[in-house]
Amino acid sequence: MAMGRIAGRFTRVEPRLRAGRLVLGLLSDLPRKNCWTIAEWAGEAAPHGMQHLLSRAVWDADGVRDDVREYVVEHLHDEAAVLVVDETGDVKKGTHTVGVQRQYTGTAGRIENSQVAVYLVYAGMRGHAAVDPELYIPRSWTCER
Repeated sequence: MAMGRIAGRFTRVEPRLRAGRLVLGLLSDLPRKNCWTIAEWAGEAAPHGMQHLLSRAVWDADGVRDDVREYVVEHLHDEAAVLVVDETGDVKKGTHTVGVQRQYTGTAGRIENSQVAVYLVYAGMRGHAAVDPELYIPRSWTCER
């Protein structure tokens, strides 16, 4: 997908350019993908810019999601396509990341301190793509301010 399609979702050029590098890093063959590894892969000295993009920069994440979904439907259109719900857990060491608690995660195959995301994936004969991610928020997190 050309980055020009989502360019208008960013209020500044710097986050738009960094988002392009982030996407390329996510699509790369890096064995581990996080802000540190992707920033290094993109030639940045530290992960601060990638972290800023994901947590504080001003851009329309929902609009980007919608643009990606439209692109997927346009280019992977298949009358027999299905939507697949997939959950993925990431083991976490701390307890301050949103949604982290001791819970089952298939990544570890057991109950671990982890964060779980749920993905809606479009799957058809011409390909597949994640079209809507959401973070699973356990009840223990909804009771605290």
